[in-house]
Amino acid sequence: MTDTPVRLLNLLSLLQTPREWPGSELAERLSVSPRTIRRDIDRLRDLGYPVEATLGAVGGYRLVAGTAMPPLLLDDEEAVAIAVGLRAGAGHAIEGVEEASVRALAKLEQVLPARLRHRVSTLQNATLPLTRGDGATVAPATLTTLAGTVTGREKLRFGYRAGDGAESKRLVEPYRLVSTGRRWYLVAYDLGREDWRTFRVDRVSDPLATGARFTPRELPAGDAAQLLVRSMSRAQPELDLDVTFEAPADFVTARLPSHLVPTATGPTTCRLRTRSTDSVEWLAIRLALVDAPFTIQSPPSLLTYVEDLGARLTASTTGPPGGSA
Repeated sequence: MTDTPVRLLNLLSLLQTPREWPGSELAERLSVSPRTIRRDIDRLRDLGYPVEATLGAVGGYRLVAGTAMPPLLLDDEEAVAIAVGLRAGAGHAIEGVEEASVRALAKLEQVLPARLRHRVSTLQNATLPLTRGDGATVAPATLTTLAGTVTGREKLRFGYRAGDGAESKRLVEPYRLVSTGRRWYLVAYDLGREDWRTFRVDRVSDPLATGARFTPRELPAGDAAQLLVRSMSRAQPELDLDVTFEAPADFVTARLPSHLVPTATGPTTCRLRTRSTDSVEWLAIRLALVDAPFTIQSPPSLLTYVEDLGARLTASTTGPPGGSA
């Protein structure tokens, strides 16, 4: 094997297997001399790969953890597995994953061969994740398109469905993707409205990178997260939430979203007191899904909605008046 770049890539692929490789075995695998292996190991070290050598009659080499993350070589199975995992995580806005997983997915799918992209899509379409229902799912392709335009500072076109169902077309300068743990949001400068806007990504359709570059504008808030919080507080007034449960705190906590945490008031009771910008409709459903008796102390709007919802649900089970269902 005389092509040095190809040989180095093959050597790196072998070293990324978690084992120690005798120099003689590496030389045999790559059809070169032990002296060439030693030179190639030095080249990898110069490129930032931490290759450790062991002394002895035979000697050996292995890749160890260094101070920085060097590029990795993945075989087909590994690439497919990572892409499927990133898609599953990114599509459900898992708290803590945030934008990094989307950037990684965008980078990986950009270089995946067509045959592997097809395998990833096939696996994704054939599986159904079991989620807690805390937030809307998002197509991974949408996230990667948005992440690509954010990173590349490229203007973006897409269709958008507002909360009241109104449809519109938008041309924006995408600034950042933000995860709240339940949903993904795009913070962008809307060129049609000439103002900053936040968009729920699950309401975005047909995103298209235009190829037109832009220079990022200065945010009116400290960062994208602060702008999102400000936008959400304007769109939905804060509610003083106060609910008591006839169930242990750990039981209730496991059945509520992570931003709603009750405090134990006894061995079999707890109380949830917080300020929330969630809608009363969403809160009512989440409280019902706890599957434990609860009493709403406030806000009055939530209490009224739950009473009305209970009446509608009861009426739906009684059948038509004066006859059997």
